Amino acid sequence: MVVSDADILSAAQRWFEKGNGVALATVVETWGAAPRPVGSHLVVASDGAFLGSVSGGCVEAEVIEEALDAIKTGTPRLLEFGVADETAWRAGLSCGGRINVYVERIDAGQRDLLAALGAERDSRRAAILLTDLKSGAKRLLRAENLSQDFFRAELETRLRLGRSGLLTGGNIFALAQVPQIRLLILGASHIAQALAVMTRVLDFETIIIDPRGAFATPERFPGCAVIAEWPQDALPRLGLDPYTAVALLAHEPRIDDPSISAALTARCFYIGALGSRKTHTKRLDRLRAAGIAECDLARIHAPIGIDIGALSPGEIAVSILAELIAARSQKASRSEQAA
Repeated sequence: MVVSDADILSAAQRWFEKGNGVALATVVETWGAAPRPVGSHLVVASDGAFLGSVSGGCVEAEVIEEALDAIKTGTPRLLEFGVADETAWRAGLSCGGRINVYVERIDAGQRDLLAALGAERDSRRAAILLTDLKSGAKRLLRAENLSQDFFRAELETRLRLGRSGLLTGGNIFALAQVPQIRLLILGASHIAQALAVMTRVLDFETIIIDPRGAFATPERFPGCAVIAEWPQDALPRLGLDPYTAVALLAHEPRIDDPSISAALTARCFYIGALGSRKTHTKRLDRLRAAGIAECDLARIHAPIGIDIGALSPGEIAVSILAELIAARSQKASRSEQAA
């Protein structure tokens, strides 16, 4: 089972409310081949319980000791581990990387901030939690409150990409929390089945939409929400947003066209459509006739997936996921970079 950031922060709140002393360790900076990305958490309770990871196991024991001390003293601390650090080497951080980990005790005020952050996530609203690493002071900013902030441009970029990190100057850590990536798969095909299985590992919320009730069944898509309706009926209820990806696998204009129009209007970060280049040319002609601008049409990935010579449904699903992840990080594929 994949433990998400939401699970870890919820555990911190839950353990605190049960009367335990609680500390939260967060990776705030990395260099080289660090084992865990910036923003990774490890929560530790005074009764010895812990959840999450800041190093994939390399320095967890050391961090837990520091967390237990932080619970006792209330003093936050910034820890650095690297291959040249004797403690980290003994603990097993031999990957050649270096990490900075901020450890702090959770109090009632921080518990409330974490709860507010979780409420924003549950409502699919982006938010960012700022921590002054020197004073420990925190403030929560919602996406609509960034306009007056000194770090506005930097914060907007971090929210758009969902990337946590130190702000310019290095003293303030920005924990960017964005809604869970949601993947809408239009067309309950064999490719959709393979894609749905793979997204579980990535902690996506995956929803299958297909008006053909014989295909859109829970038995074919265990663990996924399945909606046996036309997209023009289902999509308005789902509330598409910039953290939603849409994969059109039906190869059917009556499903593809209204879905693409809705996804473009909502600024979904990824829109991919199955079909040959000839099929896509006809699709573009239909969408132009419906009044969709060329700049929006250029956002459609078609034929869907990175060209890796995929043949089987599983291989095609891998190519789609790779393209989706690249779109999420706004990274061009090697073939696009070489063009």
